[in-house]
Amino acid sequence: MKKIVVIGGGTGSYTVLRGLKRYPLDITAIVSMFDSGGSTGILRDEFGILPPGDVRRCLAALAEENGVNILRELFNYRFKEDSSLKGHSFGNLFLTALTQIVGNEALAIKKAGKVLNIKGKVLPVSLTNAHLHAFLEDGSTVRGESNIDIPKHDGSLKITQVFLEPEALIFDETEEAIMNADMIVIGPGDLYTSIIPNLLVHGVPEAIRRSRASKVLVCNIMTKWGETTGFAASDFAREVLSYIGLEAFDHVICSSSIAHPALLKRYASENSFPVECDAELGTFARSIVTEDVANAADIIRHDSDKLAAVIISLYEYAHHGLGRNALRTNEPIG
Repeated sequence: MKKIVVIGGGTGSYTVLRGLKRYPLDITAIVSMFDSGGSTGILRDEFGILPPGDVRRCLAALAEENGVNILRELFNYRFKEDSSLKGHSFGNLFLTALTQIVGNEALAIKKAGKVLNIKGKVLPVSLTNAHLHAFLEDGSTVRGESNIDIPKHDGSLKITQVFLEPEALIFDETEEAIMNADMIVIGPGDLYTSIIPNLLVHGVPEAIRRSRASKVLVCNIMTKWGETTGFAASDFAREVLSYIGLEAFDHVICSSSIAHPALLKRYASENSFPVECDAELGTFARSIVTEDVANAADIIRHDSDKLAAVIISLYEYAHHGLGRNALRTNEPIG
């Protein structure tokens, strides 16, 4: 069975995993463990656990969806504002309690996966309790994932480097999954707060470089104020590669979709603009795939089924020499 590893966090990994689970695959989601905001941040501070938010999303994405999966619905449930638990999701509280019961996050994630009957595995990138920091071009430092994600500083300042403190070490099973993968999919997601934090963990870049898997980057559709202002696709690819230590990806997937002008205007009011698939991207990708992989009805995001179909066709093309366009389908490939 094809072994596909998805590296990231947040809604980006959720989107990729929901599409891929419809295919006969051995899926492993490797998740960033350095969030510090919202419900996740509160639980992290109060209980001294690793942040459960991105883990919860990946577990929910891989959960069985035949009929109504009440457990999956519970995991996604967020308590109302008039509750004493306002802001918390049931899934985060469940993972926190399970960690307290079994004694460590890795085992809690495994047991939660069994409860939800997920397809595949969810692995923490690291079990080190570390915090994300960013150096800005004016020489200042921002501490904490949430402060980088929603900047309290001047968002026009470029991030020059991100790092973890203390240094984090790769989780053993995560290293094994990367080494044994047939394909590694990185992204989409917030560049400096969801994707690159995984690559700051000692052992992750080394494992990716040593792995014989084909390496795929799913490029973001829109820029993000405070992180990727003014970025083109080549900027995303260059930055990720610099943290891995590779010269180029085997494939970079870019969206060819064009959103409605009214929707783009709304995004522009938040300093978010379409990511251009520029000519320089060819320097950082052996293959550039431009496809309609977006769902832009009321918000601009990747479409799970469209994106999964492209990823699967790339796998077949790389490993079986099949024509990529012949496999452009949402039906599972045997």
